[in-house]
Amino acid sequence: METRKEHELKIHENGKTSKSPKLCGTNYPVSISFIVVNEFCERFSYYGMKAVLTLYFINYLHWDPNLSTAVYHAFSSLCYFTPVLGALIADSWLGKFKTIVYLSVVYVLGHIVKSVGAIPSVGDSTIHIVLSMVGLILIAFGTGGIKPCVAAFGGDQFDEEHTNERRKFFSIFYMSINGGSVLSTLITPILRGDVQCFGGDCYALAFGVPAILMVVALVVFISGSGMYKKSPPEGNILLDVCKCMGLAIKNRWKSSKYDPKKKHWLDWAEDKYPRRLIHEIKMVLRVLVLYIPLPMFWALFDQQGSRWTLQATRMNMAFGSTFVLKPDQMQMLNALLILVFVPIFDMVVYPLIGLCRINLTPLKKMAVGMIFAALAFGSATLVEVNVTKTVVETAPQGQCLLQVYNLAVSDVKLNIPGSNLFSQPIKSYEDPPAYQHIQLGGHNKTINMAVTQNEILYQCVQTFTEQKAYTLVLHSNGSGIVCKLATDNIHKSEKMEAYLRFINTRSEAVNITVGAVDFYVPADYGISPHNSVERKEYTNDKCTSGSQDFLITLGLLDFGASYTVILKGHPGEIILQKMEDVKANNVHIAWQIPQYVLITAGEVMFSITGLEFSYSQAPANMKSVLQAGWLLTVAFGNVIVLIVAEGAGLDQWMEFLLFAGLLVAVCIIFSIMAYFYTYVDPDELDKLFPDKAANDDDEDNLKKNQKYHMDQTDNSGTRISRNKTTLLKYFMAKYI
Repeated sequence: METRKEHELKIHENGKTSKSPKLCGTNYPVSISFIVVNEFCERFSYYGMKAVLTLYFINYLHWDPNLSTAVYHAFSSLCYFTPVLGALIADSWLGKFKTIVYLSVVYVLGHIVKSVGAIPSVGDSTIHIVLSMVGLILIAFGTGGIKPCVAAFGGDQFDEEHTNERRKFFSIFYMSINGGSVLSTLITPILRGDVQCFGGDCYALAFGVPAILMVVALVVFISGSGMYKKSPPEGNILLDVCKCMGLAIKNRWKSSKYDPKKKHWLDWAEDKYPRRLIHEIKMVLRVLVLYIPLPMFWALFDQQGSRWTLQATRMNMAFGSTFVLKPDQMQMLNALLILVFVPIFDMVVYPLIGLCRINLTPLKKMAVGMIFAALAFGSATLVEVNVTKTVVETAPQGQCLLQVYNLAVSDVKLNIPGSNLFSQPIKSYEDPPAYQHIQLGGHNKTINMAVTQNEILYQCVQTFTEQKAYTLVLHSNGSGIVCKLATDNIHKSEKMEAYLRFINTRSEAVNITVGAVDFYVPADYGISPHNSVERKEYTNDKCTSGSQDFLITLGLLDFGASYTVILKGHPGEIILQKMEDVKANNVHIAWQIPQYVLITAGEVMFSITGLEFSYSQAPANMKSVLQAGWLLTVAFGNVIVLIVAEGAGLDQWMEFLLFAGLLVAVCIIFSIMAYFYTYVDPDELDKLFPDKAANDDDEDNLKKNQKYHMDQTDNSGTRISRNKTTLLKYFMAKYI
């Protein structure tokens, strides 16, 4: 019977692990070029689609911000649950290459379905929602399934002796990830907003281009098939860990009080599993316990694509008179800052802290990273408080909002029974200062209001409905004061456009074209509907009244504002008076930069350090288990956001403050746990559990070790080294 080494040598001689061609005489395999291009295209595909996802939910599917946020984070969570499934498939069944190919096909189908769902002419709103959800589920299984495989597969292409080349491959791979991320978050919002299709923002194109990039990624990856080293499935250590823990729990449950006591509950699996494996699982569990508070960090971090993007839609995005940033482009700042901060922290910040003789351990770095993230949300809270000053909040149940336009020739007084509102005279053509809350006491109410002009009393009877906003227009006719009630739009445009309407005091109807939007305004105090128009400076817009054409200048119609333009003048002339019903977004997007800087600094100290810590504290064959645990913390962090978004019902600034406070509390708990944690050296396991039979406690334990190791071989008896694979999986979890 041949030995394991002899069999491994035979496999090598048969060509299964033969060396691949090299790039230009270097030690870099040609095959890695296909993998790097594949990763660039896949990351462009993923981040590009995700960048516009929240606005797609709101503007295309017409969901409210809370539901949009919840679904966004449900999708993000699924993307981090599915890597465990991908690892199981690759390690236990198909191998990395086939897993990447098959799940990439699923990935492409998801993008295609998602793009089709963004075409308005394909079915009704229900069909759009179904296609969107099916597409997102397929994308989540695709991107999550290949996540544990691509970087590891790339590292498999290197020979064992070329460690420096493999390390440089990590850097190239990392740059391809960030390159895809930065470009996609810059380009896809442009495709969404600057390209018009089907009468609006072109979400079909914004999703279609990432779909094309994913097709390119798949084609490029398959093109290198003949050059790849393809290791067979190696067996999944995660399954072994679960089986061992399950057996320990089962045996502990079945034990009686007469059985010998065990020092640790895992020791109940000693009858089947070697003690070294049990000791390794104990080491891993100590780290996994430290993972329990970590989802709260990711709950804050992943809101960059949801709540922070929605915050940006209510801010001033203009840089000068020509360049206007899009709210979903702001996310690229995180990827750019990562490229800057990683070398700065490694070469400047950490060495300076060391010179100050401060012992900044990995767990302390992670705690500081949490504080940075909490400060980022403190900054977001301050921005949100100022942003909401330009927002008109919807009236609560039993109330409505009212403002008054006095278009009469002189001042008037308005008296609403049971209130002291509008106690001061309302000046002619005065821009009303703010909406007032009217108490209705029910769903709707008819109110008989008194209007006084020149000491003459007039009656104004109008019916109001709760939670709506109104403008009461008062004007003169031959017999006195006449009142007219108009329903207002107080909500800011999620597309960052301006809302506009006209009131025509003239005796002739008017047709006006503002940009690409047409308005018809009836004569004699007729009111046009609110229409959204692009944010820009409007000059020389066409206006037709009777048989005459005019050119009018409206000036700047700014982000998020709502305007009413009064048309005055005799036949033959038009005079404009612009009133601002809802204030424009006057908080500049630059005020979001501090929160991005803080969250990125937190990411560098928390995320990168966390993976380094986990890697250093885990035995070599358990690093993939910790990788799975780390990815699950990201998944559960998104679940937290989903719950808060749907269940808390708080104002946005209060929600930001809640997240910041929760993370500070979690940071305190984590710091206490870290204080009692004792760092270990996994290499000491070789001293505790030497391989030689002479040092084993007994022959039975030796047999269990031999049986366990034989169980880890593939069907032909070849056991694949886990060290290289788990190192690459660590890199993948750290940067992807």
